[in-house]
Amino acid sequence: MYDLLETFPAALASSFSLIVFAEMGDKSQLVCMTLAARYRGGPVLLGAIAAFSILNLIAVVFGTAAAHWLPETVVISVVGILFLLFGMHALMHSVDDNQALPQNKGSHNLFFSTLLLITLAEFGDKTQIAVAGLGSTLDPFAVWVGATLALAVTSGVGVLAGRTILQRLSVSLLHKISGGLFILFALLAFLRLATL
Repeated sequence: MYDLLETFPAALASSFSLIVFAEMGDKSQLVCMTLAARYRGGPVLLGAIAAFSILNLIAVVFGTAAAHWLPETVVISVVGILFLLFGMHALMHSVDDNQALPQNKGSHNLFFSTLLLITLAEFGDKTQIAVAGLGSTLDPFAVWVGATLALAVTSGVGVLAGRTILQRLSVSLLHKISGGLFILFALLAFLRLATL
């Protein structure tokens, strides 16, 4: 059953679905939303995509390296435990759907301002750790592509229509979906561990 997740399309789809729900309504999307509300959306979106491409590359390289240096049982156990903890945190996380958006002054160079803001906001975040975990157990290139596409989509939603969507969809619901996906991936990791 787990062998299906080792194929490129399945790894891409898995990383995309996990990350898109985990990031919807998260701080990076709110940064994009705030900047796009005050400035042009194109440079904001490009800066966010560049930041996520770099962060995901770092995460996948780290995850792949850890998979080569550590025994497979250790890597899978750590990934499973982390995903389970992330899932439980997302399910218990209390979100005020009416909370105000953060205020940013911005700068004249939106691309680099967004790149810097997103990089600082997301470095070491649960999403980057999740990408590293997926990269240690699935096809690293597929994970990088899937996670980067997911983060490009969530950034695009923030830039183009974030306020409208967040008014119609509860952020709490998105966190619950994200939590469920993290727990599902934790169970798949534990299932794989049991078959080793």
